[in-house]
Amino acid sequence: MSTPNIKIPKILYDEAVKNGIDVEEIVLTTIVKALGLDPEMTMRARLELAVKYLGEELIDKDPVQAGEKLYKAAEECVKVLAQYYDLKDILAKVNERGRWTVTDLASAVTVIADRLGKWFEEAWDAANYLHVWGFHEAKLDAELVRRRLPEVERIVNETQKVLTNQA
Repeated sequence: MSTPNIKIPKILYDEAVKNGIDVEEIVLTTIVKALGLDPEMTMRARLELAVKYLGEELIDKDPVQAGEKLYKAAEECVKVLAQYYDLKDILAKVNERGRWTVTDLASAVTVIADRLGKWFEEAWDAANYLHVWGFHEAKLDAELVRRRLPEVERIVNETQKVLTNQA
């Protein structure tokens, strides 16, 4: 069964993006709250998104979007691991504010890297590079995006292992 595409008016989507709002994050957070989902279900949902964002096929067609999708895969994994490791201080700020900031993500990455190894921080840096230079600045071609794919794949694969207690 495939996931349905959710339609929202373009004017609302454009306004949200213009204001720096991550529409998918709002949808996910709202559904989680409305359903009263437990942290386990929320982590599994975020991990499912991360896996969906991985995809080499988009790299040659649209390296700008591919870079952003890979970044989003890494970002979802950071959020999963922040919840898994119960990073209370960070999660409290996120919940109070109602959204993640770059600072929250960077703080979470530091703590996660202390647990999983320096490779996590380096892989996050590669994903963030894709976000800034690949997506926002649109300066990376397909090969430069593809070279960072293994690092993002490792973040997703290791997150899957952690969630299944294999790490």
